[in-house]
Amino acid sequence: MAKTILTVDDSASIRQMVSFTLKSAGYEVTEAVDGQDGLDKAKAKSYDMVFTDQNMPRMDGLTLIKNLRTLPAYKSTPILMLTTEAGDAMKAQGRAAGATGWLVKPFDPTKLLEVVKKVIG
Repeated sequence: MAKTILTVDDSASIRQMVSFTLKSAGYEVTEAVDGQDGLDKAKAKSYDMVFTDQNMPRMDGLTLIKNLRTLPAYKSTPILMLTTEAGDAMKAQGRAAGATGWLVKPFDPTKLLEVVKKVIG
């Protein structure tokens, strides 16, 4: 059975690129348009991995991660930030919120898949 990944980003083009990259490698992908949508989808179904942007309307990525980490199904689920934010302070906030890792946009599809394979197989 394919591993399931939730990708949360307010940019339709980024969601499409991430989805296309992951689907082409055999993963099952669900897209969410912002943090609140992502949280709602994560509560409805559990995923093997979550990608989230930081800067989004309604709920940002750090808030989403903090909320996901309070849910039993997401205590140890890999959650990666995929964002334009590359500063050390922001990365530290991400780790403190419970982010597993960090990828900076624009992303290299090969590197994205390498990270996913390393984290969930």
